[in-house]
Amino acid sequence: MLTTPFHGNRLVDLLVSEEEKRELLSRVKHLRSLQISQRSVCDLEIMAVGGFSPLDRFMGEEDYRRVVEEMRLSDGTLFPIPVTLPACGEFVKTLREGEEIVLRDPRNIPLAVMRIEEVYRWDLNYEASNVLKTTDPRHPLVAEMHTWGEYYISGELRVIQLPRHYDFPEYRKTPRQVREELSKLGYEKVVAFQTRNPMHRIHEELTKRAQERIGGALLIHPAVGLTKPGDVDTFTRMRIYKTLYEKYYDRRRTVLAFLPLAMRMAGPR
Repeated sequence: MLTTPFHGNRLVDLLVSEEEKRELLSRVKHLRSLQISQRSVCDLEIMAVGGFSPLDRFMGEEDYRRVVEEMRLSDGTLFPIPVTLPACGEFVKTLREGEEIVLRDPRNIPLAVMRIEEVYRWDLNYEASNVLKTTDPRHPLVAEMHTWGEYYISGELRVIQLPRHYDFPEYRKTPRQVREELSKLGYEKVVAFQTRNPMHRIHEELTKRAQERIGGALLIHPAVGLTKPGDVDTFTRMRIYKTLYEKYYDRRRTVLAFLPLAMRMAGPR
């Protein structure tokens, strides 16, 4: 049985009940919408199921600045990377505090309703130099940041539905589901392996040796969200992870769970 507390001592769950979902869907047509990027969709999905616990919203300015400079939330909790929601100036200038807006994915599907609490300017050089240690536009995230709006927005989130995935749903697991599966294996210790690359023979040997050393369970936890240009495509990687897990690992001691994380390429952070 796993007894380690959740990060920040709580597991966030932003998904609304079925009753509230129906009520929100009946209202979204009357609310203004913000179409968010695929990166923000990944962040919203992880946040909704508690993968960024204790974070329960895109960061407000106080959390943002402390994370950028000290890798801590405003309450002191360790948090290495800012998780923010960009918006362009023309849109935010018309926002009112307390207004509800709909967050939609690139296909215009409504994912969440946000109640606006904060709108603040951000500075690319400030964030990139602190978090990425470079402002070179050849860095993939720096190049992407140049396309973001001038503002970040924050506020209470009510998530209507998670992004739709049609590939390998059996391996897309929430933090709670991962914990439940690991607990069923019956080990007190767990070693985890996270990657965005295709796994090969050395990875297999490395993970198996680490598992033997601790005498516990193994969690294979690949990032399958947004990656950088030139990376092996996500579907190919997922097929590799699935094949390795099903044919080369002891499934009585191993859990495979895909993590919809958008990579930051932020080195040690």
